Amino acid sequence: MSLPEQLLLSDILRRRVRCDQGLDHGAGVAAWMHPPVHRLLGWISKPSALGDRRLAWRLNQLRGLSELELFVRGEAAVTDLPTVDRLPTLIEAAVLGSDDEPIGQVADAAIDLSSGRILHYLISRSDPRLPGTSRWRLQPDRIVDQQPGRVITGVRSLDDLPLAKASVRQQFLRRSRRWRDQVQEETTRLRDQFQQAGDRFEERLEGWLDEPPWDEANPPRRAGSEAWDHWDADDDERVDPRERQRQREEEDPWI
Repeated sequence: MSLPEQLLLSDILRRRVRCDQGLDHGAGVAAWMHPPVHRLLGWISKPSALGDRRLAWRLNQLRGLSELELFVRGEAAVTDLPTVDRLPTLIEAAVLGSDDEPIGQVADAAIDLSSGRILHYLISRSDPRLPGTSRWRLQPDRIVDQQPGRVITGVRSLDDLPLAKASVRQQFLRRSRRWRDQVQEETTRLRDQFQQAGDRFEERLEGWLDEPPWDEANPPRRAGSEAWDHWDADDDERVDPRERQRQREEEDPWI
């Protein structure tokens, strides 16, 4: 029964009005608003399916709500259909972008119930009566000008506005773009890793080819080379076997 701080205009219009005497005054059919200051003054209900009689309710008459009903206090102002049709409203007005091209239609509005201030409008790209359509939030300060049936904004497209509710198609497109971005990021990361590994391997290979496999100060010795003769003859492990045999013959003439 208690009132929330905020409520959508569509939530008000879809509920039936019940007064403090328990009488049913029908469901809401139109908004009673003051577009220049973006404020909701009340709403209009249709008490009977026949005739042009309408009832105007002030927003401050609202006392509570349930899932299907609005509970009001006091009496409504009786009016008729022609008068209701002349009430100024931005609901169902065409939304124009910065290039004066239509980008959507005003489908709904978020209302601060304590003051009636319109916090933001909900814009639909297609017919707002179609179920499951996406909604974009349009702040009142982004409206450049407003005329009967037209709202002129400074945005280029609906993609410049925050998305309030995504349709199934819009959710699929967003998820597809997110998956594509994730795949591209992972591909780029792996490609960079392979590139870095290849660069490190190439650097190591070039370094191995540029450096000799031995110490340049102590090159390897080969039997019969000139450097072999300058080795220490006292080192048995490094003396040429032929030189060892010649030394034995000189020491022992009987051999």
